[in-house]
Amino acid sequence: MNTFNIQHTVEERFLRYVKIDTQSDPISNTCPSTEKQKNLALLLVQELHEMGISNANMDDNGYVYASIAATTTKKVPVICFCSHIDTSPDCSGTNIQAIVHKNYNGKDIVLPHQSIILKPSKHPELLNQIGNDIITADGNTLLGADDKAGLAEIMDAANYLSQHPEMEHGMIKILFTPDEEIGRGVDKVNLSKLAADFCYTMDGETAGTVEDETFSADEVTLIINGVSVHPGFAKGKMENALKIAAALINNLPKTELSPETTELQQGFIHPTSISGTIEKAVIKFIIRDFNDAQLLELETFLKNIADKTMLDYPKSTYELIVKEQYRNMKQILNQYPQVLENAIEALRRTGFNPIKSSIRGGTDGSRLSYMGLPTPNIFAGGHAFHSKQEWVSVQDMQKATETILHLVAIWAERS
Repeated sequence: MNTFNIQHTVEERFLRYVKIDTQSDPISNTCPSTEKQKNLALLLVQELHEMGISNANMDDNGYVYASIAATTTKKVPVICFCSHIDTSPDCSGTNIQAIVHKNYNGKDIVLPHQSIILKPSKHPELLNQIGNDIITADGNTLLGADDKAGLAEIMDAANYLSQHPEMEHGMIKILFTPDEEIGRGVDKVNLSKLAADFCYTMDGETAGTVEDETFSADEVTLIINGVSVHPGFAKGKMENALKIAAALINNLPKTELSPETTELQQGFIHPTSISGTIEKAVIKFIIRDFNDAQLLELETFLKNIADKTMLDYPKSTYELIVKEQYRNMKQILNQYPQVLENAIEALRRTGFNPIKSSIRGGTDGSRLSYMGLPTPNIFAGGHAFHSKQEWVSVQDMQKATETILHLVAIWAERS
């Protein structure tokens, strides 16, 4: 197994990055959705400059681009590494107080606030971390390992490459994106400026995994037009859109086709919000499946439920609007087998028995792949994303850095 003599900077970088609040906002129409994401983007640019990567820059939309020049005359594909700057709006990312639990002993980790306890029985991956250093927040916020672990790992690898020009590699590109957590991570990306052939997101979970498959995803908006009448004179006339919406949601399956009842390759229909008045109500859904045809079947299934529900409200109408979010990247990655093969070999050289898995969700790579930049996802090491129990292992982050470096070397060797 090849190894690198790395003076790792990944832990201190990660602890520095999580202090900066970068929570994205799905309500905002700007890019980035929150101006505070640029605070971290600018720091990343500054640190890249300090490494000697003088072309690093942030554009007006908060995207960070950088290039590390090739050290070989061989014709090597241009490889990009990508992570996202924002943290999830699902849990507070303000005033994160990170705690490093040194030399983990396999017992419960009790956080100082909110009575948050990380139990190995609920987080079995902790049992693979005995002797390692675990980082958590203090129980009041998420940690931000999703995806500041990925940021720190790419920066750690960039730091090594800048200090070791003797290492043979092709042109390396770096891309840091805003707003991934709200599904807009590549909305404003400039692929011509990036000029990469293949890409890897560092945004996965368990160490040793590479993911070449995601959900296909649509957003569905269901608009119900009820009948509003003064409540004092409403008998036989009013059809309350809010009650229709409640009835429709109640008609969804109770034991299948929801996030809380599905796993592995099973898709779901998931209502995410409901709002409105007597006259008009709006239900937002996300629909997910690994198979595009089955995704359409789920949407038809939802429409059938709506049709059935509306039979009890003959004066009311509804409209169903489907918006594509992303598609399963496996359909693209299958056309470029070397992208995954090289990642698997990099994991082997880092000391792992590689695990190829699917994501019950999406990454920037889902859309990048369909935009012409094939992009599987490599582990970043974080766990319990979007929650106050989020954690990451320092040693797993170090291994992710090493995986990046092995991957860079492999592309040069095999070209």
